[in-house]
Amino acid sequence: MNRTVQISEKIPAQPGPRGDSETDDSVIPGAGPAPRPGERPTVRLRDTGPEEPPRYAPEWLELREPADAAARAHELLDPLRIRLANLPGKAGLVIHDLGCGTGSMGRWLAPRLDGAQHWVLHDRDPYLLHFAAVASPRSAADGSRVSVETRRGDVARLTPDALAGASLVTASALLDVLTREEIETLAAACTGAGCPALLTLSVAGRVELTPSDPMDEEITEAFNAHQRRGDLLGPDAITVACEAFSERGATVRVNPSPWRLGPDEAALTAQWLRGWVGAAVEERPELKARAERYLQDRLAACGAGELHVVVHHSDLLALSRPTGGAA
Repeated sequence: MNRTVQISEKIPAQPGPRGDSETDDSVIPGAGPAPRPGERPTVRLRDTGPEEPPRYAPEWLELREPADAAARAHELLDPLRIRLANLPGKAGLVIHDLGCGTGSMGRWLAPRLDGAQHWVLHDRDPYLLHFAAVASPRSAADGSRVSVETRRGDVARLTPDALAGASLVTASALLDVLTREEIETLAAACTGAGCPALLTLSVAGRVELTPSDPMDEEITEAFNAHQRRGDLLGPDAITVACEAFSERGATVRVNPSPWRLGPDEAALTAQWLRGWVGAAVEERPELKARAERYLQDRLAACGAGELHVVVHHSDLLALSRPTGGAA
């Protein structure tokens, strides 16, 4: 597989006041429905032919980080800690973070795990890798040291050998931008290496907006179709991942991890709305005129503190059969 796929979110280059609809056409190139047809933004996950200029939207990743942290399923941490506590040896944990972006997964998870940790950060974008390394946490929950290294890598080529010695594989907002083949590759690598995988914030294809609007469902359906274009899985990814890990002998748990956005998250809500509606219109151009009016109404409600949004995601914990005599 030899193509570039990147996280599809849209953010203004210079966000205005909360809910300011006048900024909705100010888009960082490559950070949403892009200026040139067929482009997709931000974190490159697959190798390509000729090297392309880095395309990233770290501002969006920074904006969404608090909502991601609040949404992730804490219920999956206890079974993960039990597995990690039973690993053989006392040299510390080795954690691979796939498609790490700016490193938000490490900043969330490392302080919640005991013991020395070495994080291996994987991404195709060297700028984001640098950002992630510089902003990585330095200590674990018990004060043990956390170290990092970076690797520019292709998720489609992950192998059990590449994960030799790994204690854990993590990723955030990754599964839904993969294909079935790539999820099969990921599951085979993790189960082949006998290491657990914590894969968070996969889109579930469901959104709730309060107050409701007759166009909510139409925009949702168009956005989901956009996420599934080509051979990408979009909201089907979590089901495919469950099957892929289970078929290879892993015990799989899935918990909800929704964003719950209210007046305190108005800046994030406004950015998300622009990307959500923009992707729907990119998929179904016939919606454009009605969708523009819909977006302006939603941004106005957001700016007035009257809009509440639940964006549903799922977190997956796959506990593979351990190798090397681990319990």
